[in-house]
Amino acid sequence: MNELTSPDGNSGSGVDGASLEKGPHRRGVLPQIVPVKSAKESITTTTRQWIQHHVVDQILRQTQLPPSKDGRHIPLRPHHDQPLIDERRGHAYISNTIRTARYTVWDFLPKQLFFQFSRLANFYFLCVGIPQTIPGVSTTGNFTTILPLLFFVLLTVVKEGYDDWKRHRLDKVENARDAKVLRRIGSVGSSRAARSRWFSFATRRKSDTQPGTEEVLGTDLQWCSVRWRDLKVGDIIKLARDDDVPADMVLLHAEGENNVAYIETMALDGETNLKSKQVSTALKDCDTVEGIARTDAEFVVEDPNPDLYRFDGRVTANGKTLPLTLNEVVYRGCTLRNTPSAIGIVINTGEECKIRRNANQHPSAKKPALERMSNKIVITLAVFVIALSVGCSMGYLIWQEAYEKYAWYLQGLEVPFQNIIIGFAIQFNNLIPLALYISLEIVKIGQMLMLNSDLEMYDKESDTPARCNTNTILENLGQIGYIFSDKTGTLTQNVMKFRKMSIAGTTWLHDMDIIASDDQPAGRKSMVSEPYPTDLDTALTLESSRRLSTSKTLARSLTSASTPSAPRRSASLWRSTGRPDHLQPNLNTRDLLEFIRLRPNAPFSRRATQYLLAMALCHSCLPETREGKLEFQSASPDELALVRAAQELGFIVIQRSSQTVTLRISNGEGSESERVYEILDVIEFSSKRKRMSIVVRCPDERIWLITKGADSVILPRLRLANLAMQKANEVRKSVDLEQQLQRRSEAQEPRNSFGGRPSLTIRRSTGIARHSALAGSSKRPVANRSQSFEVSKLSALSAEDRPRPSLAVRTVSFDVSSGKALLSPTLSHATPDKYAFLDDPSVSDDATIFTRCFKHIDDFATEGLRTLLFAHRFLTDSEYKTWKKLYHDAETSLVDRQERIEAAGDVIEQSLELIGASAIEDKLQVGVPETIDRLRRANIKIWMLTGDKRETAINIAHSARICQPTSDIYILDITKGDLEAQLLNVIEELQVQLETFTSHIPNHTVVVIDGHTLAAIEESDALALKQLFYSLIPTIDSVICCRASPAQKANLVRAIRKAAPTAQVTSSSSASSRTSKWAAKLRSAKTPLTLAIGDGANDLAMLSAAHVGVGISGREGLQAARVADYSIAQFRFLSRLLLVHGRWNYVRTARFILATFWKEMFFYMPTELYQRYNGYTGTSLYESWSLTVLNTLFTSLCVIVPGIWEQDLAAETLLAVPELYVFGQRDRGLNLAKYLAWMIGGAAEGVLVWFLCWALYSGHLSPARDGGGLFALGNLVFTIAIMWINFKTMILGTHFKSAIVLASFAITVGGWYAWQAFLSGIYAPGIWPYAVRGGFFTQFGQDPVWWAALAGVLGLLIAIELAYSSVKRNLIVLGLWKWGWKWLHWSTWKNAFGPLASRGATVWDDGRDGAQPLEDWDVELWQVMEKDPAIRATLQKMSRLDGVEEMDEEDLDGLENDPDQRPAALVREGSAGV
Repeated sequence: MNELTSPDGNSGSGVDGASLEKGPHRRGVLPQIVPVKSAKESITTTTRQWIQHHVVDQILRQTQLPPSKDGRHIPLRPHHDQPLIDERRGHAYISNTIRTARYTVWDFLPKQLFFQFSRLANFYFLCVGIPQTIPGVSTTGNFTTILPLLFFVLLTVVKEGYDDWKRHRLDKVENARDAKVLRRIGSVGSSRAARSRWFSFATRRKSDTQPGTEEVLGTDLQWCSVRWRDLKVGDIIKLARDDDVPADMVLLHAEGENNVAYIETMALDGETNLKSKQVSTALKDCDTVEGIARTDAEFVVEDPNPDLYRFDGRVTANGKTLPLTLNEVVYRGCTLRNTPSAIGIVINTGEECKIRRNANQHPSAKKPALERMSNKIVITLAVFVIALSVGCSMGYLIWQEAYEKYAWYLQGLEVPFQNIIIGFAIQFNNLIPLALYISLEIVKIGQMLMLNSDLEMYDKESDTPARCNTNTILENLGQIGYIFSDKTGTLTQNVMKFRKMSIAGTTWLHDMDIIASDDQPAGRKSMVSEPYPTDLDTALTLESSRRLSTSKTLARSLTSASTPSAPRRSASLWRSTGRPDHLQPNLNTRDLLEFIRLRPNAPFSRRATQYLLAMALCHSCLPETREGKLEFQSASPDELALVRAAQELGFIVIQRSSQTVTLRISNGEGSESERVYEILDVIEFSSKRKRMSIVVRCPDERIWLITKGADSVILPRLRLANLAMQKANEVRKSVDLEQQLQRRSEAQEPRNSFGGRPSLTIRRSTGIARHSALAGSSKRPVANRSQSFEVSKLSALSAEDRPRPSLAVRTVSFDVSSGKALLSPTLSHATPDKYAFLDDPSVSDDATIFTRCFKHIDDFATEGLRTLLFAHRFLTDSEYKTWKKLYHDAETSLVDRQERIEAAGDVIEQSLELIGASAIEDKLQVGVPETIDRLRRANIKIWMLTGDKRETAINIAHSARICQPTSDIYILDITKGDLEAQLLNVIEELQVQLETFTSHIPNHTVVVIDGHTLAAIEESDALALKQLFYSLIPTIDSVICCRASPAQKANLVRAIRKAAPTAQVTSSSSASSRTSKWAAKLRSAKTPLTLAIGDGANDLAMLSAAHVGVGISGREGLQAARVADYSIAQFRFLSRLLLVHGRWNYVRTARFILATFWKEMFFYMPTELYQRYNGYTGTSLYESWSLTVLNTLFTSLCVIVPGIWEQDLAAETLLAVPELYVFGQRDRGLNLAKYLAWMIGGAAEGVLVWFLCWALYSGHLSPARDGGGLFALGNLVFTIAIMWINFKTMILGTHFKSAIVLASFAITVGGWYAWQAFLSGIYAPGIWPYAVRGGFFTQFGQDPVWWAALAGVLGLLIAIELAYSSVKRNLIVLGLWKWGWKWLHWSTWKNAFGPLASRGATVWDDGRDGAQPLEDWDVELWQVMEKDPAIRATLQKMSRLDGVEEMDEEDLDGLENDPDQRPAALVREGSAGV
């Protein structure tokens, strides 16, 4: 039974009885004043109430639930046998069964019938088929329409039912999982579980059977195994480590330190950090089953609602009442981590769990976007059929007045007018082909099989191919305008690796994990003997022979960076995904360890040792040994990366408790020592503090405070805070200046029609000029991303300023630049020359260290790394004791405890000394940045919707290139002040940019918004905010939504789906053309389609809300891959799915629709014209049996085969030039103008065929034929139609002529003549208009005039088509084929043949600075270019993800040396062109 809740998802009240819904009226509460209603309003109200009661409530079982009075009351009764009663329903709480399938047994058939007949063509045939069954009305039979229609609809319904049956099977697997529940011995639940195990014994091996019951000594209770679907509210369940939570529950006990359980919520909200859940102190006696049985407790919790970030409740145990918050509740979809076991009581089950409240429950079937256009076509053809029927009927009336009433043999045979018009409507109803949808289903099944069998989207590592779960929307893949992506598991691997550190103004690369995993060249000793070296000597063996001499490795300081130096590639194996061209340090952490060993007492060595100790001490990780291997339990993957890095560098945490932490430190020379640090206090990290601190007592009895956190909170707390902020501002100004220069440079670069950089810059000359010039390579300066360290938050004056991007020009940190350096006279002879710069006085100068460190932080951030600052100070005993008393009072406070703890922490975290900075890499999936860059060049806007925190989301956006190097980043945060003012400021700045840039194309923009701010916008009383926000969002290039719940993700996708269509940026010359404006009016404006991609259960609502949902078989499970419309193994396959299969399927489907309607128009036009010669009596020109099988036997393959196998362009071309994807976005394959052109062409061809056949064979231009009759003439027209339809669609109109296409053409043509022989023998002899018996063999088949007419008409049609195609293709290649017929203008030809052509200027320049945008090129031109071997080879190299960034110059030289053998010269442009 499915209950409907309020629009915001809330159905009830909190524990205080107040409604969770906003507004003065609650659902289910009648207003006090009832206005007087009119009779019409009363009838309407009564009807709605009747439908609500009898249909919705009784049949569909969907009732509106009132809120409970005081929340739901759940007693702690482990001995209970009967289910608890839900006061809102009056019966038991719903079961724990979930359903992701769309239909049930009861509503499948009604919903499917409604869905099928909501398709306009089906409804049209239903309207035609019903009157056709009336005897005496139809001239073509009574059931020739309704029976095939029902058959086709039945096939589609069966297919949809099969797809949904597969979803039900997956639901059964989910609902049949096992959970351990505490039940009374001999209870119903335990016996049912036992019976279930007994029945399943025969089908399971003994080793596969799960443990049955586990009795608890001293009680009459036992732990029994039950299915998830059998769980009930009030059940007590037990979880083991790594178990998934089967239902929402309140913790009763956790087998962890201080009753803390660590929960992974990745599948629920996408966050990577583990959450700590604390058992309420009121339940302290529930640590054993006996204690649970003795405890008299009752839980009062809020009614089910979708809010993941708030929970209201209370627990009363043994007379003591305490509140319940998120800290004590665990939701379904979470996983127990780092905790041996936990016990909880179920409070929400099934569809009332939080994760299901956030899901798009039972979504409706998705429709293809092209169906809207096909519906319009059906409407126009229906109007045409009506007009044709009325016209022919009026012709009959005229003929009746002029001839029939005077013909004596027709006296008394008049036909009523209504029968005449209905008969003509039935005769011409096949202008809308009955098999349209069933043929389209066949086409889409073929397209699905082609997609599933694409080896380029097969992942070998996971043995996972691409899968299509919904084949009805394949063409939608070619029209996507927005991509909404999850972060964790979709873009990232959720694997953190420590990558860089900054110590005393020097940067060091940590790449031990990369070198350990790569194969070493033959004859070369491995640098790493094991992944985690544990001593200094092992680390020293990692020294590589690739180090350069001292003169090349000594770095120059930032103050002397103005002297340019020749950049060189680093020898490091690691490359940044955000800046793959960025030079990496040549010194790594192995070199750092070597220097510490050689110079342990040097100032830099002491700073480095402090840094490594801080990494090993300032965390909350717990070490444990599993199977002889040291592992760590951590609530944060960032902390785990730091601790593992410290382990690799010889500072190993071997033991940690709440009082001490023990380190094993490698001292070099193979020796090790252990140090025990006493943990005095830990000030935990929080999203508000953005830092963590630990106070330890060192072995030498000194008290040491270590703090790590974001730079924005560490800098103001430094001892030299003023100096640090001054240097940070100087770096900011320098970066802003570089960025402005970079933007000015980019503004002069060529752009495509939607504002992006083109993949190709092509300078081409027409064949008229007889030359082709290769433009010089114009590689633009490499743009770097903006800084991310938040200097703007450090001062009060800039606190409200949004952080601006920075660093537009690549810079090199001082320790990796090549150049001159001053050798220190104190350099030890025992130290290699490459370490000479560490004796430079600048490594001890605070000002220089600050400047360089902030520069490093910015460099780290531009590479997409997550940065932290480490700082410290030593405390005196008296200072610590004074603070300890303050901190103890805060910890024991009963009022505002958390606030007081944070305030006390802030007191001690002052006057800190900077230790250094760290950079952690959140590893992306392979090919993610290149894929996003490619999709952006395809005019697709990419959004990232995640439940993770803002800083993490922004870093990933940079590394994944969702944020471009010079992007403008706007942060919307309701906690920063008036949200409406923030929105207006963003709009104003965008308008200023648009007016400032001469190219009228603003910079790449990114908006960052969090779930709390989004909730404020979505409030019902914030209509102005909502309108302002959704008017701004379509103009933004990318959006990062962080801390968003699954329901908010889905709502955001729905809002974009409903947003008004945005205007495309077009060239000025095109916009000024009157013909272009007329063409634009013919094209239907539409909102770009949306695609959502994710891999977890928290993404299901988003996947269902989008036009297309793509699931990834990722780290969060396979739920998304099973439920989504399409599933792929890796994010990188998305580019091929959209750019190749999406475009192919869009082109195929659009051409299928056009060709289907065209052939019907062409075929039935002679029949309409023939009515003039038979007195408009409705006599058919064609023989009835041939007409019946027309669309089945003779014109089906000609549209189905190209619909499955056609490839208008090669896959390599589509991947190399993503701009070609706009073909589908702009509806160029199927629009009103193209449809009218095809229909006019079909009608003209039909008229031409009829009059030529009539003239050549009926006696006007040749002697009268004897014996042929109507059948001979109709068969001639029929044969020409069959031949021409198949020849045009499969030979002339198909670019990819495979053997299947040619064989289909031969089968169809041969089958037609076989059908002729069949008809000649099957018909009985007789006298009627259609002399079929022996006609083809003995009558017109032996007439040479018949064959001459056939060959002549076909030859003329082919000649006309070839001439048109040849002229069009040549004009396209010459650049003269323009919409608006610009080639008719004298100026066009003058430019083509005049003096400008000799200088390489062509009409392709279109009067602008750059060439015509690639996306505006006709397909025919690309088809010509693909035939050139040099161009084809270049496109193939560009199509590879690893070939996008790097191109060999020899390839371009090959093009340059042979300019006469190609139609165009392709030039490498930027990072993604040729």
